[in-house]
Formats: sequence, structure tokens, C-alpha cells
Amino acid sequence: MPPIDYLDLSGALGIIACLLFTANFLMGMLLSVAYQRLPWWNRLPPIIRQLNMTNLHNYTAYIALSFAVLHAALLPMDNGLGFHWTHLIWGLNAPKQPVFVLLGTISLLGFAFIIITTQKSVKRYLGFRIWKNIHLLSYCLAIIFIVHGLFMDPLLKDRSPDWFDAEKAVIELCGIALLLASYFRIRYHFSSQRS
Repeated sequence: MPPIDYLDLSGALGIIACLLFTANFLMGMLLSVAYQRLPWWNRLPPIIRQLNMTNLHNYTAYIALSFAVLHAALLPMDNGLGFHWTHLIWGLNAPKQPVFVLLGTISLLGFAFIIITTQKSVKRYLGFRIWKNIHLLSYCLAIIFIVHGLFMDPLLKDRSPDWFDAEKAVIELCGIALLLASYFRIRYHFSSQRS
């Protein structure tokens, strides 16, 4: 049996985490605009309309966070990479691309914080306004995790990004989806305030 390629596995888990975080972010935006009252929602197939979006949003957050933690945790397992557990906590000491490793750490810890504050008892303790302001940090964290994914070299050789690489294309599409959704969400916010 061939040895496990921890770097490839870490990269694949990172891509999956990016897709899940993007889906989670988009679901969160739908929840924030009372999506069931939007005209296009009623045109969707009944099987989609029956989904409990709140539960799906919560579960995808837990799964995405798990994939992101595994993505990072695999790096120190490969002795050839030179990563140590401390590099995952303070990325500026990382042997390769320390700034982008730090951005990954910030986004991972930030999303963990947001998920923790969404627990019912914590949310009740914080109150809606504080919880909402904490949740708005996810917009910044989304930018940070997309930048992390775009600029990290999948082989950790400090190469320039290959914008046409399949892995980068997935992250680019996630970034575009997040930008478009953010634009429409902000537009919705201002139009609802006017009316």
C-alpha cells in the first residue's frame, strides 16, 4: 500500500471546506432576507422548498469547520513539509508562505468563534444585536479564506498562483459567488430600508 500523501489530502479537504463554507455563507444570506417570501423561492421544486434551511445552515457549518481543521491538521503529519503544530496557531512562523498560512489560521479560528456564538445558550446570553455583529464578521472571514486558498501553493513550493489550475478555479468560483451574493444582499438591505 502506497504511503499517504498528506499534502494532497490536505489540499482536497481544503477545497471541500471552501465549497462547504461558501454554501453555508449563501444559506446564511438567504436566512437573513426571509427567503421564503421571495418570489423565486416558490418557483423551486417542492423538495428544495421543504428543506429546513436553518438546520442545513448549522450542519454545513459544523462539517465545513471539521474539514478545515483536518485540512490544517494533516500538514504537521508529513515530516518532509517542515510544519509543526505551532505553525497552525501562529502562521507567521510557518516554513512556507507564512502570511497566507496566518490568513488560513485567522479564518479557521474566526469561523470557529462564529459557530460557537451561534449555540443557543451563547446566542441567548449575548443578545441578538451582539450576536448579529459577531456574525457579520463572516463577510471579512470569507474574504480571508478565499485569499488564503487563492495564494497558497498546493505543493508548498512558494510558486506563483496558477489561475487556471482546477483547484484554483474552484476557489475562484466560490469567491465570485460570494461577491455576487454579497452585492445582492447589500442591495436588498438598502432597498428594504428605503421601503
